[in-house]
Amino acid sequence: MTRPPIEVDHVSKEFGRFRALDDVSLEVPRGSVLGLLGHNGAGKTTLVNILSTLSPPTSGTARVAGYDVVRESRSVCSRIGLTGQFAAVDEHLSGLDNLVLIARLLGAGKRAATRRAEELLQLFELTEAAKRPARSYSGGMRRRLDLAASLVGRPDVIFLDEPTTGLDPSSRMGLWQIVETLVDDGTTVLLTTQYLDEADRLADSITVLSSGKVIASGTAEELKAEVGQRTASATLADPADAERALTALSTHGLNPVHDQERHVVSAPVGSSRELAVVVRALDEAGVEVDGLGLGEPTLDDVYLTLTGHSTGSAV
Repeated sequence: MTRPPIEVDHVSKEFGRFRALDDVSLEVPRGSVLGLLGHNGAGKTTLVNILSTLSPPTSGTARVAGYDVVRESRSVCSRIGLTGQFAAVDEHLSGLDNLVLIARLLGAGKRAATRRAEELLQLFELTEAAKRPARSYSGGMRRRLDLAASLVGRPDVIFLDEPTTGLDPSSRMGLWQIVETLVDDGTTVLLTTQYLDEADRLADSITVLSSGKVIASGTAEELKAEVGQRTASATLADPADAERALTALSTHGLNPVHDQERHVVSAPVGSSRELAVVVRALDEAGVEVDGLGLGEPTLDDVYLTLTGHSTGSAV
């Protein structure tokens, strides 16, 4: 039976007394996208570093493309692509020369390297800028070139560590389409992202990390179902009332969370009638609100409920 391209079995990672990963296990099926979510320090990049052989686990085992990341690291490296949070291309070289250089380093002859570079430049719509130095590229173009560079060796598995950070909406959507094309062709992707709509769009399954531990996993729809059918939310007129609002809603049997960036307190509810409970609880506590809402669950709601962190901290 064919092994999953990514297997993590009870992996922990310690830095001195700090445990960055704590008994993490997961699998990613071939030709699918796993979205890895978590706040700063949750352990996402640590896990990516282990899977890409940049850092060994303290305990547990991990295999990528069927190879152990510690004992068979060279075999792993020849089968993966990695795009970090910042573009890693040589700004002094042209887009074409960047890709040709990588292909040559991977052992391709000059003709084969040039052919592969031209294929990728066309795929990423960079042909017209192929001979311009990378320093003249826009942020979106650099990210596309960076992703193209990670594909030069035709990897079986790609690790994308916040690939669209800082990009405008149009560039983000362009990268999404490229990732979807790669997955349709059988590539397996592990994606860390700070954009929950990105995970909702791309991920076949989602794993949420908090303080180095897996606290939830499943499809986006499965995770949304755990939150509840609907969410009642209140935008606070005075952000200083947040603690009072949380206490009031908890007293009335609700399970509220606080989005500190938007100054919104929300709680899962079973029906629209429970919106009246929210109104009454806040009124009794003397909490003024600028707006009330009732919505279907989103991945943002899932993240807030699971971690207590605002979506802006999901990095």
